[in-house]
Amino acid sequence: MVYKRFRVVVLARVLLLSGTLYLFFYLLLKPDATLYATIFILGLIIVYQIYSLIHYVEKTNRDLKRFLLTIKHEDFSQTFLGQGLGSTFDELKAAFNDIIQKFHEARAEKEEHFRYLQTVVQHVGIGLIAFTGDGKVALLNNAAKKLLKIPRLKNIQHLERYSQPLVEKLFKLRSGQKALVKIEVKNELLQLAINTTEFRMRDQNYTLVSLQNIQSELEEKELEAWQNLIRVLTHEIMNSVTPIASLASTVNELLNSNGENGVEEFVSPDVKNDIHGAMHTIQKRSDGLLHFVDAYRDLARLPKPKFQIFGVMDLLQRVEKLMAVEISEKSIGLDIRVIPESLELTADPQLIEQILINIVKNAIQALNGKPDARIELLSKIDDGGRIIIQVKDNGPGIPQDMQEKIFIPFFTTKEDGTGIGLSLSRQIMRLHKGSISVHSKSKDGTVFTLRF
Repeated sequence: MVYKRFRVVVLARVLLLSGTLYLFFYLLLKPDATLYATIFILGLIIVYQIYSLIHYVEKTNRDLKRFLLTIKHEDFSQTFLGQGLGSTFDELKAAFNDIIQKFHEARAEKEEHFRYLQTVVQHVGIGLIAFTGDGKVALLNNAAKKLLKIPRLKNIQHLERYSQPLVEKLFKLRSGQKALVKIEVKNELLQLAINTTEFRMRDQNYTLVSLQNIQSELEEKELEAWQNLIRVLTHEIMNSVTPIASLASTVNELLNSNGENGVEEFVSPDVKNDIHGAMHTIQKRSDGLLHFVDAYRDLARLPKPKFQIFGVMDLLQRVEKLMAVEISEKSIGLDIRVIPESLELTADPQLIEQILINIVKNAIQALNGKPDARIELLSKIDDGGRIIIQVKDNGPGIPQDMQEKIFIPFFTTKEDGTGIGLSLSRQIMRLHKGSISVHSKSKDGTVFTLRF
């Protein structure tokens, strides 16, 4: 209908122009000098009509071009008015404006959906990274930044400073595949569970990976398995060893007794001494084994923490006083730093004190005979906003292959060790919803870190 009106208007203008031209040439060919003024006026009218027709047609083309460019560049600030073109194009201009308004609403809705998805992606607690085939990162959410402790990431290959195997896994994994990768970020051990999917957008292939640290879950399951094992072992050992110790004690009493219940008339003094020595050995070893088993039962019956707020400086100073004699005897220097000094912690001070004493004792033993031996107790807030307590020493360090084993129950490098101290420490930290980790290099000292 709009274009039909357009043709009618153009046809009317052409007919009017034709009539004016006919009249112009008719008067021009008629030999009458008095008509020159009329002819001149008709000439001006013809020029105006031609200009108006051209302007009418080209203005429509310009509006069409401007409308198409508006759609192409998504510039929905344009408006189309019908002034100067007559009523025939009012509906067309209204249609232009209506279409632009629809595109504007669609774009606003698209932007709202994008902001919504961005909010969800940034708020979700699992780390998300999307990258292209050459490693260029298109998405890095807040959880991934916090997990990897990086403010930004332009290319996946920049993660090589943390772990080369992690980068290799990210490039090799295909859609639907999963993997576990262990990395260390700023002295904190992370066990990353990686899930991968692929998608295509704007003729570009992307890989989307989710990263989740399951180190604490693995430690909790491992500790639960050890506790179940220890419960079974201690139960069976106690049931077996207790009667042996009791019978050994009874035999010793019979050997030492006189009178009717004595055994002198049945055995010679030498045999009696041999039996007495054997029974004494059995009883002693049975009692020792019972004591040994009872110590491991602590792993399965650790009391719940009694949380309270206390100053970290007071805690570290108490540890210093408790260990002052041993530190002085070994000529070891001890430094305490708390940043800030007013730093407070919500935990069970007795249990945390037990952990620190155990670690400091280990450090003292590691520093035995070393000149300029030093231990530092440091507490501060880390980059993730968590309170940490570190015990540092400048001893020989722990071999790399042993660092993952020292928290396992029964594992010890000491001749008289039970392998329970650090296992107990890890369980205490688990009860505090925290973690304990070790970072050590050969001949470069050791750092134990408690994260709350």
